[in-house]
Amino acid sequence: MKSFAKAMILAASVASATSANATVSVSAATGCTSYCGPTPITYNFNTLASTPTFVGGSVVGPGTTSNAFAAPVGGSGLYYSVGPSTSHPGTITLGSNIGSFSFIWGSIDTFNSLSLITAGGTHTYSGSAIAALVPAPANGSQVILAQNPIVTFLLSGLDQTNVRLRLNSSQNAFEIDDIAVSTVPEPGTWAMMLVGFGALGFAMRRRNGPKALTQLA
Repeated sequence: MKSFAKAMILAASVASATSANATVSVSAATGCTSYCGPTPITYNFNTLASTPTFVGGSVVGPGTTSNAFAAPVGGSGLYYSVGPSTSHPGTITLGSNIGSFSFIWGSIDTFNSLSLITAGGTHTYSGSAIAALVPAPANGSQVILAQNPIVTFLLSGLDQTNVRLRLNSSQNAFEIDDIAVSTVPEPGTWAMMLVGFGALGFAMRRRNGPKALTQLA
């Protein structure tokens, strides 16, 4: 019975911890001429089924249209773009129970702006915060792989819930491609798993408990 009680207490504490202590960690890795980010890719924008729900901006491509939008290096086919040539801002919905996600940030510029909107709050990355992700200057190079980075966000707590990306760009353009999303179990699922383990342990202890000896006549 103690094992079951401990499992209940641990499950409650895990559920509580999951709903608090929201944090966001951002990192960037140099892009590649062929995609070299996390797999599997959840959204590549090439079909309706592989395109997330979005408002504003537009799915464009393939290829680059001069003075409008440029294909992110390492991506393939269609991609998502916001800016004066399409519309801005643009908001992409990723959903809930998101542990991490990554994408190719094409030809990164300091006039790009990204807001991560979650149940935990709004986190905005622009200007110097963007420039810090790539070798200076962040000047929209369509050749330098480091300026077409694979950016990864690690989320915890409330920041794993109701996750949306708001992209903005005052000039042409802000392009992304190949979003890879990693989900985590819901807090209730963790709790039920731990309760199940506790009940299993309790049953095993009863099964392995002292056995009565048969008295021989």
